[in-house]
Amino acid sequence: MSLSVKLEVFEGPLDLLLHLIDKNKIDIYDIPITEITEQYLDYIRRMERTDMNIMSEFLVMAATLLDIKCKMLLPKEINEEGEEEDPRAELVQKLLEYKMYKYMSYELRDRQVDAEKNYFREQMLPGEVAAYRQPVDYEELIGDMNLHRLHEIFKSMVRRQVDKIDPIRSKYGNIQKDEIDLDAKTVYIEDYVRTHRTFSFRRLLEKQSSKMEIIVTFLVILEMMKTGKICIVQEDIFADILITSNEAA
Repeated sequence: MSLSVKLEVFEGPLDLLLHLIDKNKIDIYDIPITEITEQYLDYIRRMERTDMNIMSEFLVMAATLLDIKCKMLLPKEINEEGEEEDPRAELVQKLLEYKMYKYMSYELRDRQVDAEKNYFREQMLPGEVAAYRQPVDYEELIGDMNLHRLHEIFKSMVRRQVDKIDPIRSKYGNIQKDEIDLDAKTVYIEDYVRTHRTFSFRRLLEKQSSKMEIIVTFLVILEMMKTGKICIVQEDIFADILITSNEAA
């Protein structure tokens, strides 16, 4: 009656060597190369693998162990620093690196298993809480002084537009103009901000041709201040207000 022996499956030659080192409780920095080589070759003899690529890796390691074993029998080589070289040093370094990566893979696997046990409850907020928005304090956002100065300039521009009215021709009748296109005016001012970057608020209002255009321009500037697209700077109370774009050029 034949005795069947079931061999453990290893991921590669380094995995097998680590197994033999742990099994024999050997110091990885002082490997008894003769003993480990014999056990390694014994395992190779009992292996039955159909994948020759994997088998070749184990055979290459077996040849490496035999080479180290031969070097251990020869006189020690001396390096440039006058120290004896250990033929096992390179193998020990590979084993340490492999062991580190192997333990890291175990840690990642455990974390993945733990992550699968976590469940997150969907957000459940009352409708009035979800719909709540923090109120905007425009006085704090713009500043009392800047807002007051903007209002004064606005009234000044409106008075100037009134002064431009011809007292005689204005009596001939009213000429109705088309309503101001808010979207078109917004695009115009945004383009003006991009091309000028920093400009006078008064100069911008002076370019408007009617009271309605001044009003719409004023509203667009306020909206751009609210959204943070521009900032306003005024050095003192009576100085001109400068508008600067906050968007990248």
